Amino acid sequence: FCLAVSLDLHFWRNPIRKRQEDNQFALRTAMAANVKVATCNLNQWAMDFKGNRARVIESILEAKKEGCTFRTGPELEIPGYGCEDYFLEGDTFLHSWDSLAEILKSGVTTNILCDIGMPVMHRNVPYNCRVIVLNSKIIGIRPKFFLANDGNYREMRWFTPWWIDPSKPGFGDIEEYFLPVRIQEITGQTIVPLGIFAVSTLDTVISFETCEELFTPNAPHIQLSLDGVEIIANGSGSHHQLRKLDHRIDLVKSATQKAGGVYLYANHKGCDGGRLYFDGCAMIYVNGQCVAQGSQFDGLDEVEVIVATVNLSDVRAFRSSFIARSFQASSAPSVHREHVQFRLAGTAVHPLSLTPSPFMKPRIHDPMEEIAYGPSGWLWDYLRRSGMRGYFLPLSGGADSSSTATLVAIMCQRVVAELKEGTERSKKQVLADIRKITRMPDFTPKDWKELCSKLFVTCYMASQYSGQETRSRAEALANEIGAVHSSIFIDDICSTLKSTFVNVDIHSPWIEKSKIKTNPQMTGGTWMENVALQNIQARSRMVMAYFMSQLMPWATDGDNSRGGQLLVLGSANVDEALRGYYTKYDCSAADINPIGGINKRDLKSFLEWAGKNKGIEILQRVADAKPSAELTGAEGEQSDEVDMGMSYDELGDLGYCRKVEKCGPLSCFLKLRTRWAGRELTPSIRAKGDKAPKTHDEQVAQKVKDFYFYNAINRHKMTTLTPSYHAENYSPDDNRFDLRPFLQPASFDEQFAAIDKIVKEASTLPPPPVKKQRTA
Repeated sequence: FCLAVSLDLHFWRNPIRKRQEDNQFALRTAMAANVKVATCNLNQWAMDFKGNRARVIESILEAKKEGCTFRTGPELEIPGYGCEDYFLEGDTFLHSWDSLAEILKSGVTTNILCDIGMPVMHRNVPYNCRVIVLNSKIIGIRPKFFLANDGNYREMRWFTPWWIDPSKPGFGDIEEYFLPVRIQEITGQTIVPLGIFAVSTLDTVISFETCEELFTPNAPHIQLSLDGVEIIANGSGSHHQLRKLDHRIDLVKSATQKAGGVYLYANHKGCDGGRLYFDGCAMIYVNGQCVAQGSQFDGLDEVEVIVATVNLSDVRAFRSSFIARSFQASSAPSVHREHVQFRLAGTAVHPLSLTPSPFMKPRIHDPMEEIAYGPSGWLWDYLRRSGMRGYFLPLSGGADSSSTATLVAIMCQRVVAELKEGTERSKKQVLADIRKITRMPDFTPKDWKELCSKLFVTCYMASQYSGQETRSRAEALANEIGAVHSSIFIDDICSTLKSTFVNVDIHSPWIEKSKIKTNPQMTGGTWMENVALQNIQARSRMVMAYFMSQLMPWATDGDNSRGGQLLVLGSANVDEALRGYYTKYDCSAADINPIGGINKRDLKSFLEWAGKNKGIEILQRVADAKPSAELTGAEGEQSDEVDMGMSYDELGDLGYCRKVEKCGPLSCFLKLRTRWAGRELTPSIRAKGDKAPKTHDEQVAQKVKDFYFYNAINRHKMTTLTPSYHAENYSPDDNRFDLRPFLQPASFDEQFAAIDKIVKEASTLPPPPVKKQRTA
């Protein structure tokens, strides 16, 4: 009692000192609310444990250099997201732990809380996890409980969702995880918690989501924020798709817009060994406002750390002033907390030197920029990691192959720009990659065209049906971008194949030899003869493409051959694949195809854009030309859209209905009869003359029938489709994205009969109203 009185009298006698100390305490509290945090884009490569580990360590070091006390990284960043069936092998889990052990031993996690993505096996069950580390010790392991299992994603093939009893509130129980012996030796720990938890530091609470969990209707961040979690980190593995980024940004924004808080989003960036290109765009949001954003495509640096200073007092003020939110939070279930003796508002940086990062408007690329920078980045990653000498392209002078050539040119422009403007780390890496690819240890390109001349070979593969216009466009484009250009005639190959067939000998006695036909004709013969003779042209180009890809480095190196061969590029677009308008094993059969997921409409717009913005003037001339295969006549005599019996615009709409809107023939017809109201449709090649459809409904019905018929009879071609950059959400890629039988009944009897019934009923009604056209 005496002590209390004494203290009270002391402060009563010194009111100025008391106010000063109160103000200092308030100032320290306010300053301590400023926290510096980091997220990142990493260009990881599936199964490249050494390289991946180095990039993870580099990102942590860079975050620490910036004064950050928390760092989050992409999903499964240690082995790489795209390991696929390697995740079924125990070795992948073993090597992931080995990599984490090296990270812990290195000491990089001293004084920085790190959220690292890797697979973990618990009780013989594989989980996709976040491992939370501080000061070379593991705080806990957080498994993913909503797995991505649609479209390109197959996570439930490799991992099991963490089980949370839906009949109970909260996120379920925490289990004990026994660490591998090697980790025990480093950390001194035997058991760590595994489950859904938050990390409670001395000044805030942090928890975690993983990729798909953000996209779900009942996302974890809702409950977490109501339970007082102030910082939520999301390690993601999200791939590029045209016009998709705004959706991802909206989700991150909404995660804190209503509930308040800080949200960090990390992602992979680059080609990690498959058809997908992960498009980065790591970002940090506070109370629904963007305060930091990484690049989606810009730059070729393998490590990009995004840093922001966030004020936790802003989060608390935002939440506490929202009374309805506080009422919900007062009865929200609690998430388990792991307590650590650590402050995010650390002592390494003086609080007065930290200022909250200002709000910024998120950047979203134009779709033409997406086409320019996504596939070109994919091409660079694929080339530099493949060990090959460069690319070979059959360049026809048409829109598709010209688009592919343009993407290689843009790739070279970006590589040389990185040499001049990138980070020191990136300059060193890019120069090493250039010299590795060209096999010239002292080579430094003076400009992008010189680089193009060292790693890109094109060839105009002419036949008797080729026109001078396409030949001149191909040559002009190759010259403008600096490619090594060549030309050949395939007529001799085709003639040899045809003459070989003329001399075919039939040994079966029941076949009358005098009636055997062995001289097929392009003109005046049957449809079968015509198509077979077209196909040998296309297939001979594929054979020559691979032959030349192996020999052209040898042929052009002179006396100092550096060895190696070229990767063959394909140029079939997504609409042609959907319709089956290409020859199986023709020059669409290649090593990779950068435009295989892009539709014809976008490719034409891209050519126009690139002509204006990338200094390649010939591209406008290419864009203005009518698409032609030139297998039966020169450009202008043979038209793709006439051959297919449908326009590229119609194909785009049909593909969108089928894949994105999940429509069968009947549903597709019902949607398109209104969507196409007032539009003139291309004539059918299956219903001609007296059988040609007359009314709008009949024309739409026939178009739908034609589409599903050709898609069915050509489905077998999808099994050999060249691995393509995934860009469009109605890609027919049979290998992973659009899984259907490759032997189908093409008659669709029940489905087409249902369409005919609707057409008959609609004939007595007014036509559908003409509305504003909607494109896929």
